[in-house]
Amino acid sequence: MPSTRLIATSIAAAAAAGLLVWSFRPQPVPVDIVEASIGPVTVSIRELARTRVQDQFDISAPVAGFAPRLEWEAGDVVTAGQLLLELRPLPSSVLDPRTREGAEAEVARAEAAVSAAEAALESARSRARLAERELERLVPLFERGTISESQLDRARAEHTQTLADLRSAESNVGVARQGLRYARAALLQGSGSDDSVDRFTIESPIDGRILAVLHESAGVVQPGQPLLRIGDPASLEVVAEVLTDDAVRMKPGMPVELERWGGDATLFGQVRRIEPSAFTKVSALGVEEQRTQVIIDLTSPRTQWSALGHGYRMEARFIVWRAPATLKVPNGAVFRTGDGTAVFVVRDGRARIRAVETGRRGERHTQVVSGLEAGQAVIAHPDNEIADGARVVAFQSIAR
Repeated sequence: MPSTRLIATSIAAAAAAGLLVWSFRPQPVPVDIVEASIGPVTVSIRELARTRVQDQFDISAPVAGFAPRLEWEAGDVVTAGQLLLELRPLPSSVLDPRTREGAEAEVARAEAAVSAAEAALESARSRARLAERELERLVPLFERGTISESQLDRARAEHTQTLADLRSAESNVGVARQGLRYARAALLQGSGSDDSVDRFTIESPIDGRILAVLHESAGVVQPGQPLLRIGDPASLEVVAEVLTDDAVRMKPGMPVELERWGGDATLFGQVRRIEPSAFTKVSALGVEEQRTQVIIDLTSPRTQWSALGHGYRMEARFIVWRAPATLKVPNGAVFRTGDGTAVFVVRDGRARIRAVETGRRGERHTQVVSGLEAGQAVIAHPDNEIADGARVVAFQSIAR
């Protein structure tokens, strides 16, 4: 019979051999395992944007004169007809023949501008009434299911746009009438002995705020020289400079989400206009880019963005496509294989290649059209160590 020492030696050798085989066998590759799930997938375009007052009015000097020091500051509230400043005339050139002829021509131009603004106002009123009647007609049709929601949304957007155009036209009429008043008053300069007659008063054409003081110190001003800039912050729009490659994928009415503007909630808007002409802009990396301006209307209630002003910065997220509930996997899980796409599914602790048909690729997730079912485990970010049949283990299991 074998001795006890021989038996012990044999057992030790077998244990060492087993330990050696176990140490050199392939170890499971740690991976991040997620489940294919049903959820939203969004395709979007992100660009920096800034706010802009839609109707800005530069208050300029209609005649040459002496402007006193302006006490206005940016942000001050003004009302239509409120006195902004008084121009004092230059005695040597207030009403000489050349100035009078120019003032009469300015009156004629201002009268023509009033006529054109009033005609534009009537046109805007007609369009607004038509859009309102069209919206009233489509609402019951939508409630009965006769038309689609997109048709109703377009009608609402058209109604909103016509109302904005009407407000703009009304403001333009007010500006034109004020311009006519200024032009007519210029002919009266110096016609009386009272000193007040020789002062040219400039009033605010609209209700709004002072956006900028362009001529603060007292001094001589020339005709057309800007003095103040006035606008109504309630009529804000958002302007984004978008790459032309992305602009061709946009259209009026496209929903937009506005983020990182300083508030807690996301603001919502929609594309009103895509500018037809592009411009060249050099990026921070020195690359020349072709961009165009996209104008966005804010659709969120005014109370949510009342703190915004002219020129405020934010991030615009243009929603190109969105599916509220679709089968999805992380973008990193999908890879090219041959002429198609595939993912690694995890079954019995091993990675298996599964060919899938994908749809839209969103910001974080890719839509899966076929080849996969909800709840199946997939590898979120496979690397070169993963092959078909490789043993894998979840990072979460290692952590435990």
